[in-house]
Parts: sequence; structure tokens; C-alpha cells
Amino acid sequence: MVRLILDTPSGGYPVLIGTDLGRELRTAISRLDPTGAAIVTDANVRPWAVKVAKTIKRAGLKTAILAVPAGERSKSLARLEDVLGFLERQQIDRGGVVIAVGGGTVGDLAGLAASIWQRGVRLVAVPTTLLAMVDSSVGGKTGVNGRRSKNAIGTFWQPSVVVSDLAMLETLPAPSYREAFAEVVKYAVAMDRGLFDLLERNAPRLVDRDLSLLERVVFRCVAAKALIVAKDERDRGPRAILNYGHTAGHALEAATGFRVSHGRAVAFGMRVAARMAASLDLCSKRLVESQDEMLESLGLPDRAPHADPDRVIAAIALDKKARRGKVSWVMPRRIGHAEIGHTVPGALVRRVVTRSLA
Repeated sequence: MVRLILDTPSGGYPVLIGTDLGRELRTAISRLDPTGAAIVTDANVRPWAVKVAKTIKRAGLKTAILAVPAGERSKSLARLEDVLGFLERQQIDRGGVVIAVGGGTVGDLAGLAASIWQRGVRLVAVPTTLLAMVDSSVGGKTGVNGRRSKNAIGTFWQPSVVVSDLAMLETLPAPSYREAFAEVVKYAVAMDRGLFDLLERNAPRLVDRDLSLLERVVFRCVAAKALIVAKDERDRGPRAILNYGHTAGHALEAATGFRVSHGRAVAFGMRVAARMAASLDLCSKRLVESQDEMLESLGLPDRAPHADPDRVIAAIALDKKARRGKVSWVMPRRIGHAEIGHTVPGALVRRVVTRSLA
């Protein structure tokens, strides 16, 4: 097991990464000394939530489980109301804790509920997907989707502890497992050349779920994110680097009614961003090729998703970081280094997005 502390202006919290961390989870929750606990999960991973409930019961803490339907469509105001009603029925007071057991959808939904219930109760994140372990479970972003925009309704609410038990990945379906590497490649291309080299040397082992190697990869991703979040908790500046691949990626998700998975959308978004950067002479064509090769080797081939280019382009204009109608792009300059704040001509955006969807 490895452990790091994520420091933010609103407080620090531990992130535990390892295998079979039931005892560590029980200890971490006991240290919070909660007055009550409520577990939010989804239908696909409810067995893991049951296991978590049994684990913390040994610490003398009873809990109940709410399982929402699996999938991005549960990130809605209607499901948020369901979760809040559940917390009310369980009589979770300000000394209580919400435990999110699931992937990014559960983490975002439960985190938003925790942030507004009783004006804020503590959150424990138990991510069950690789994508959530390397990205969404840390950093404090919560939210649900608007009718046309991804994550349009949300808060910043840091968890009290994150426990990433890699054993949970052994039952994760192969497509869900592989798509998470889009976020891993994001960190490598935008921030960490050493991670890119690690992925390049070990792609087959990672695809085969080598847990010892995954521990190193998850740690490097979380450490990279921790450094950025410590500087910019509220996403006012440098934290935008974490949006590499997400401008076009989120637009693709929204334009398809969230039928395209987040990982696949981010892979698409990185390919779009890299091709635009090369067209603007911000990066080499070799970077575009290296990124493509890396995504391919990790199970994310360049297959165009079914989407209307006009809808995707319209959704890009609704990006949360757009100011006065201008979208700010994160552009790769070299492997391990990207820059924020780039404006891209509309004609180039249209051309690259249309070709990428052909």
C-alpha cells in the first residue's frame, strides 16, 4: 500500500492506494468518529458496497445502501433528489458521513449530495473503477449534468479520505477498465514524461491488470493531480491543465446524450487537441503519432464514435471554461508538457472535429 496526503486550502486528506484495503478503510472511517453512515453506489457494483458495509460494521457502525442505476444518466437532478431523500431517511446529521462506492458517476453524485446535505457532511470515496482511482475521486469536484452541458451543476467538496482498493478492479468489465487509460495518458502527455515512458514500457502488463504496476500508475496520477489541486483548488487557473482532452471530450458526451463513455470521449478529445496543436505548429506530428500509438496499445483504438459533428461543435461552445464566447483549449507542446489558455480558430476546430468523426 502507498499513501499520500492531498493538501488543499480547505484541508488535507489521505489517499490510500493498494490491494485488499478493508482494514485500512475500517480504520480510516473509525478515525472520523461518525454519528452515522450512508453508502451510495450503483446497481453494477452493489456487491462491493455490501462488502464495504460489512467491513465498517465490524467497527460498530451500521449503515444502509442506496444503489442508483449505473451509467452517466444517473448524474441528474432527479437522482440527486433521490440521494438527498435517502440521507434524510437515514437521519444523517452533521456528524455523519456519506460513503461513495463506485465510479465517477457515483462519486460526483454522492459528493454533490454530501456537499449540500445539512450544508455539508463528510465524504469518504471508495472508487471501484480505474478511471475514478486515477482522477475523479480526488480533487473535490462534484456535480451532475445539465440538459445540454456536462457537469454544469456542482460544487467543490473535498473528501475526508480516499481508499483506492485495486482488488476491486479484478471484476471490472474489460471495456470499462481499458477506457480509464485515457485519463492516465492525459496525465502522461500533459504533465509527466516519466509516466509516459512507464506506460510505453509496460502497456501489455497494464492491459493484463498487473496490480503491482497499477499501484505505481495510480500513485503517479494522483500525485500529479495533488500538486495542481494544492495550487488551484477552485479551478481558477493552473488546474485547467487537467482538462486536456476534455473540451472536445465533454462536448462529444453531451452531443450524444452521454451514450459515449467518458474514457472513450477523452481519448477522442486528446486526439482532436493534438491534431489542432500540430496544425498550429504548437507540437510536432511525432507527438500526435506517439499519443495515438499509446492510446492504441492501451486498448483505445482510433475508431470514430457515431456523432453529429455539428452537435459536437455546438457543445464545445458551451464549455464551462469558455469566456465571452471564447473557448480556452489545453494544447500539448511536447510529451509531458501542455499549456492552458489557447484560442483556436473556429474553422480549424470544425475541420479537425469533422475529420475525427468521419
